[in-house]
Amino acid sequence: MSRLSSATLATLPADVARPRYDRGAVRCGVVHLGIGAFHRAHQAVVLEQALNAGDLRWGIVAASLRSPGVRDQMAPQDGLYTMLVRDGVADRAQVIGAVQQVIVAPEEPDALLAALASPDTHIVTLTVTEKGYKLDPATGALIESDPQLAADLASLDKPQTAPGYLVAALARRRAAGLPPFTAISCDNLPHNGRRLRGAVLALAQRHDPALAEWIAARGAFPETMVDRIVPATTAEDVAALGALLGVEDQAMVKTEPFLQWVIEDQFCGPRPDFGPGVQVTAAVAPWEEAKLRLLNGAHSGIAYLGGLAGIDHVHEVLALPEARSFVDRLWDEAETTLSPPDELDVAAYRRDLMARFDNPTLRHRTRQIAMDGSQKLPQRLLATIAARLEAGQGIDALSLAVAAWIRWQAGRDDQGLAHQVDDPLAPQIATALAGGDSAAARVDAMLRFEAVVPPALAGQGAFRDALTGWLEVLEARGALAALADLAEGRF
Repeated sequence: MSRLSSATLATLPADVARPRYDRGAVRCGVVHLGIGAFHRAHQAVVLEQALNAGDLRWGIVAASLRSPGVRDQMAPQDGLYTMLVRDGVADRAQVIGAVQQVIVAPEEPDALLAALASPDTHIVTLTVTEKGYKLDPATGALIESDPQLAADLASLDKPQTAPGYLVAALARRRAAGLPPFTAISCDNLPHNGRRLRGAVLALAQRHDPALAEWIAARGAFPETMVDRIVPATTAEDVAALGALLGVEDQAMVKTEPFLQWVIEDQFCGPRPDFGPGVQVTAAVAPWEEAKLRLLNGAHSGIAYLGGLAGIDHVHEVLALPEARSFVDRLWDEAETTLSPPDELDVAAYRRDLMARFDNPTLRHRTRQIAMDGSQKLPQRLLATIAARLEAGQGIDALSLAVAAWIRWQAGRDDQGLAHQVDDPLAPQIATALAGGDSAAARVDAMLRFEAVVPPALAGQGAFRDALTGWLEVLEARGALAALADLAEGRF
């Protein structure tokens, strides 16, 4: 079967949407660090809207900071790929052409620096996951012991980290008399713009204090909140799309109809007319907080409890009445900690979230969501728990989700089947847990991880007791029994 490419676009079925602009006339106003499925189903789609509307300044140079996988998928396809939107009733296919070039940073660091320093570049977006910022989740300080960051602290000739590339490129722009770009974090981090700015300024300060002052005075790091469920693509997905299109697309992404991008109104240069799905606002934090504590918090709980029960997909977990009860209970607890903007109807948001979780065609894997839990839990669950305890409120559902994360670290589910614990702290956590001879001891070991659990929360007896109680249930009787206990009020 032929590959999707510029040459095969005309052969696609008539109902497949495709670029309505001349790709050869596009200028690349955006550099994206961390090209993966989420970017291709979210930010790139928004920029495709701008290009289709006739503003050809917003093509994308995308970069992988690690592996050549996405480049090798997209290069034979001239950067084209298909977004398959699945709503549970029908599929809608759209070929996206916004990505003009994919660079593998370790292979071509100079090419990435040149793109970042180009006069055409006005915006840099990032989806590098929490660990890509090289920041301690608890303190926000640079993790100077990280080998890649240590290399960037020593020299920025060939950067190895996202902050390193930004600082090196901003230095080039300053030397060339160009303005800085707007740097937009699109990762699920609380205060992601502030954190990205802090990482960039801290690294710049170590190399050139005058550069740090210039970035602080003239640069822009808006806060953002992004939301779209993008499950991992499978070989079966690629085969099914090939049968639909008549060409093979190794770079396809599948997603849901919902797309949201809330961006703080803080830019230091041109920006596109973002169009549908994007809201530019003075305050992102209330939106971000609602998304992290409702959608992401529930997703983590579903992932660990469902994964322990041996259930592969989110919609399959939610088919269990006790799991739906758990999610509603977690949302009841989290909702009291929110300060939602006037435009957000929390009750309607919760209904929409449950409908999104129930979408059977997405096949969102619990193990995909379970990745990097040590980096995600502080903002998804632990901050909510701290707020509830400070208000003298209960944490039954929230603490069950955290206990399930601890149980997941053992590397075996309730049936005794082994799974990979995909987490940057996995070796340290495994060592700590191995030294515990009881659920209480294992909880104490986890509470000593200050990079995950803030000391003030770790010292809360109610939190320790709740985790210990739930971990005892999970270890003795499994995740389904714990969910039933919560639903029936036995905890």
